[in-house]
Amino acid sequence: MWPFSRSCQSKARLAGKTVVITGANTGIGKETARDLYRRGARVILACRDIAKANAAAEEVKSALPSKPNREQFKGEPGEVAVCKLNLSNLASVRECANKLIDSEPNIHILINNAGVMMCPYGKTDDGYEMQFQTNHLGHFLLTLLLLPKIKNSAPGCRIINVSSTAHILGQMHWEDLNSEKSYNSVKAYGQSKLANVLFTKELSRRLKEANIEGINVYSLHPGVVSTELGRHLDSSLFRGARTIFSVIIGTFIKNPEQGAQTSIHCAVDEKAGKETGLYYKECAVTTPASKARNEKDAIKLWEESAKLVNLTAQENPFPERH
Repeated sequence: MWPFSRSCQSKARLAGKTVVITGANTGIGKETARDLYRRGARVILACRDIAKANAAAEEVKSALPSKPNREQFKGEPGEVAVCKLNLSNLASVRECANKLIDSEPNIHILINNAGVMMCPYGKTDDGYEMQFQTNHLGHFLLTLLLLPKIKNSAPGCRIINVSSTAHILGQMHWEDLNSEKSYNSVKAYGQSKLANVLFTKELSRRLKEANIEGINVYSLHPGVVSTELGRHLDSSLFRGARTIFSVIIGTFIKNPEQGAQTSIHCAVDEKAGKETGLYYKECAVTTPASKARNEKDAIKLWEESAKLVNLTAQENPFPERH
């Protein structure tokens, strides 16, 4: 277990705040939900499997984080709800967004946490490579659809994109974003995680350009975490890869609660509340790879993503650039 994992130090309470977390039925998403619920937030678990989401909701309400005596956990807990979201189906993304817009008076924090890693090649219901849509396109669309609601809930709103240090392995293959010409599960995962950081950068820039205040955006590396995310290692690399991976770097693997700390930090920390468009690990700002700081690529990715999700003029919260 990673011995030097930093914990979120903020004691901020979230009473009256509404948080949406994708993929929150397991792993760091569930631990993030547990922490924010105990801070008093209304937490919505946006998940593909409603049965698992309901089970996770009960667990979030019944089990305290490992340090329950912290000041931020002493007040009344919040609420937990679930909403169906299948990021590999853009119709489901739109349906989830519409439901949240209709049912929630406010959305203050959106945590784009769900993801798949190094899975065998497969296409989504919309015909896109599974990792690129689940990790990036689905969250891109969900964020833009919810942005008007988040804007109306400002100030103090935050959008958090869970990326990975694997973004350094990524490259935007503009002529083959869908990995149809060739497929390498590691490179495709890296591309999707690079897209998370570029999306964060461009969203921050567009918010500033549109003079939209009170919404800060973040991307982050949670660390190497023992979760279900690694379930495809054996099939994508070689038989036994998951076991070997765990043995070799076992000392450096975080448990899900440790892995959730940087997400929590970006969601609640007071200093982070004055920052936007940055990349974090171990609850602190750090510098991503140079390709994740390329403004032209960030703009191009936005434009390509808008086309791929068939973003309509009514769905686009930003005027077209001229």
